[in-house]
Amino acid sequence: MSPNNHLRRAARIILVGAPGVGKGTHAERMLKRYPQLSSISSGDLLRENVRNKTPLGIQAEALMKRGELVPDNMILRLIRNSLTTKGWLVPGDSAQPITVNTVSTASNTSSSSAASVNVPRPTNSEYSHSDQPDASFILDGFPRTASQASQLDQLIPINLAIHVHTPTEIILDRICNRWIHPASGRTYNTTFNPPQKEGLDDVTGEKLVQRDDDNPEVWKARLKQFEDAAMPLLEHYDKLGVLWKVVGDSSDEISPKIFKEFERQFGA
Repeated sequence: MSPNNHLRRAARIILVGAPGVGKGTHAERMLKRYPQLSSISSGDLLRENVRNKTPLGIQAEALMKRGELVPDNMILRLIRNSLTTKGWLVPGDSAQPITVNTVSTASNTSSSSAASVNVPRPTNSEYSHSDQPDASFILDGFPRTASQASQLDQLIPINLAIHVHTPTEIILDRICNRWIHPASGRTYNTTFNPPQKEGLDDVTGEKLVQRDDDNPEVWKARLKQFEDAAMPLLEHYDKLGVLWKVVGDSSDEISPKIFKEFERQFGA
């Protein structure tokens, strides 16, 4: 690992941005660049617990079968269980030495090494968290609202909320010109990444399609939903002093800015 890719303290990150802004792309690039950084996806945790028939998974599956939303407290329990299993979170009234497992998910491999570290306790929390570099993660899918963020604060504090912003007209152009090969997920854009033959996948020659939500009206409705929930969420993290905004027209423009700020705050 090169020095600028090595972290000096734990990074606990969320990415906030409008639909189509490229949050998944930036997260993937960060995980690849920083091996100490892991991904914790609330959706993946939920599916894993349902698949493994855990007590939480059984409860969640019953709710989903009735068409009900999985409540915030259940998602928080999934996140808490994941963090405690990794050794990054521990119940306790004060900091104490615990064993932290070093786990990297960036390259689909994991290594395990133990170290005795002091784990600080977040304010008003029943849990203590590790500030060791290998306890770094990007939290995906939660929180989406200020209320959820406040609940998460009681479990573990986020120390960098990245607001990814691309102008509306750029995103609209991107999604309206996006075509997908359903079987593989390969994505094309007629503006900047067109297929070799119009309407056909480069590899198989099969027809490309547009997703149902890749049209202006659907996207604008999703944008309104995002803005209603995200503005209070961004204000929440701004008040905590951990909000950072990055602006750009493309992922290739934005990612280097994220790397620079991330390394400024967490790099060795």
